[in-house]
Amino acid sequence: MDTRIRKPRSRTCELCGRQEVWSDEKGTWTIVTEDDERQVGDPHCLHEWDITGAFTPIETTDA
Repeated sequence: MDTRIRKPRSRTCELCGRQEVWSDEKGTWTIVTEDDERQVGDPHCLHEWDITGAFTPIETTDA
């Protein structure tokens, strides 16, 4: 059995709609751009990300 730790690859603020994706190249979260518009949401928001208990960080597979 093979086990690995997963991390979220994208997130959206439930309060202001800011959208971000993880950049392996930069090693940080980056703001999503849709139709040449950055999805920044409210810059003064204390973001509440949509990553909840439904996300399972531990993944096991039969190897």
